[in-house]
Amino acid sequence: MVFVLKRSGQREPFERAKIVAGVRSACKNRPVAKGAVEALADSIEALARSGGSEITSERLGVAVLDRLRELDDVASVRFASVYKGFEEVGDFARELGLLKKDAKAKAGPR
Repeated sequence: MVFVLKRSGQREPFERAKIVAGVRSACKNRPVAKGAVEALADSIEALARSGGSEITSERLGVAVLDRLRELDDVASVRFASVYKGFEEVGDFARELGLLKKDAKAKAGPR
C-alpha cells in the first residue's frame, strides 16, 4: 500500500479516485475525453507506486498539473487554482505566465 505524505504531516492511503475526481472537476465542460482522464490517473497511480511505500502530496500535485497542461490549458489553470490555493487575480496571472513560457519552450526557436 502506498501512502501520501500531506503538507500537514499526515499520512493517508493513496486513492486513485481522488485523482480522477480532481481531474474531472478541472476538465468539466472542456474538450477532454474521458479516456484521457483515466490515462492521466493511470500514470499518476503508476508514479505513486513506483516510489516505494510513500509519496508526497506535492509530488503528486505537480505531476497531475504537468499532465493536465498537456491535455488542456484551461483545465490545468483550474486545477492549479485549487491545488496552489489561489487567493487573488495575480495568482491566475502568474500561472498563465508559466503556461505561456512553457508553450514557448515547447515551440522552440523560430
